[in-house]
Amino acid sequence: MTLTQSFQYRNKQLFCEDVSLKDIAQKCGTPCYVYSKNAILKNFQAFRQAFQDVNPLICYAVKANSNLSILRLLMNEGSSFDVISAGELYRLEKIGARPSRIIFGGVGKTNNEMETALEMPLFSITIESLQELEHLVMLAKDKETHTNISLRINPEVDAKTHPYVSTGFRQHKFGIDLIHLDKISQILKSTNQLRLIGIGFHIGSQILDIKPFTEAFLKLRAVADDLRNQDFQISHLNLGGGVGIPYQNEQELNLNEYGHFLGKERQDYQIIFEPGRFIVGNTGVLLSQVLHHKTNHNKNFVIVDGAMNDLIRPSLYNAYHEILPLQKKEIRIEADVVGPVCETGDFFAQNRQIPELQNGEYLALMNAGAYGFVASSNYNSRPRVSEVMVDRDQFQIVRQREQFEDLVRGEH
Repeated sequence: MTLTQSFQYRNKQLFCEDVSLKDIAQKCGTPCYVYSKNAILKNFQAFRQAFQDVNPLICYAVKANSNLSILRLLMNEGSSFDVISAGELYRLEKIGARPSRIIFGGVGKTNNEMETALEMPLFSITIESLQELEHLVMLAKDKETHTNISLRINPEVDAKTHPYVSTGFRQHKFGIDLIHLDKISQILKSTNQLRLIGIGFHIGSQILDIKPFTEAFLKLRAVADDLRNQDFQISHLNLGGGVGIPYQNEQELNLNEYGHFLGKERQDYQIIFEPGRFIVGNTGVLLSQVLHHKTNHNKNFVIVDGAMNDLIRPSLYNAYHEILPLQKKEIRIEADVVGPVCETGDFFAQNRQIPELQNGEYLALMNAGAYGFVASSNYNSRPRVSEVMVDRDQFQIVRQREQFEDLVRGEH
């Protein structure tokens, strides 16, 4: 059983901070996401502390969890932000985030998104291809504007993670192949519209080994040094995100070791990070209720009211989320935990030893704070669920559950 400090059993009841999750389930309904405010703050502070010697700019990756309450909480704690869409940028505008503390990345920026980015005094726009650079130069000339850019390169480092979240090789859609750097240099030297101020990488997600990061950093620094020799004013190295969390029994990545390495190797470059999962992953759970049980030829199914449209990670990545009862149980059974969606891929666990739960009882899918609600959908015309924030002994709904009317809004 992997419980964090914010999620603990007390008198056999599972709590988030000082609030019983059963109370939340009964008052707010299920399925619903529940987040620990103080766990989010603790994770952000721990990340900052681990790298205090290099004083990095920490840009929270909005894609991990974009609830306004979480964004506002992190902004007030001093976080900057990494966005990959105009929609994420809009969310930051809603909370009053300063554009100068926002990095606009993403491999497929639309024309409108590029124009929006050029109109704002962003920290930088991240370029992911030669063709994207050429298009941005054209737009910047048309608008007679200037902006800061950075380059995301492919360092060709194996992050040893799930293939769907590995992003650092030339066969992936992300980043710039190093063979294109000479051409990019020529373009940038021929225009004064774009100022190249940094380069970076993002080699993948859910990485628990320091070696891929250190290997990629050394390659990145060498490229930065070469660009400086060509008179580009490279001020920062963006090391992306990707630091994983233990979902099962994995060993945590040693952030202090990583910070010590950077303290020795960064030279005078400013370091930028874009953590997402590390900040929010273990701070949230998805609550669900058992609807009924089913047995087919000695195979047990526990059917719950949550589904793949609410949390797609198990279906998409075969990801593991520990399943805990809100009322602690000793007896266990082997079963699949499945939802109501009309797909065989609609499952949270398969052939797993889980607590024996009766109809109407509640369970929690742990470590669901990252890439949970943000990846949810209305498949099977299911309204998206509510989100709840816990602060010590208080909780509030920070996103209302959708209603059926929301499903057809905008349709004719």
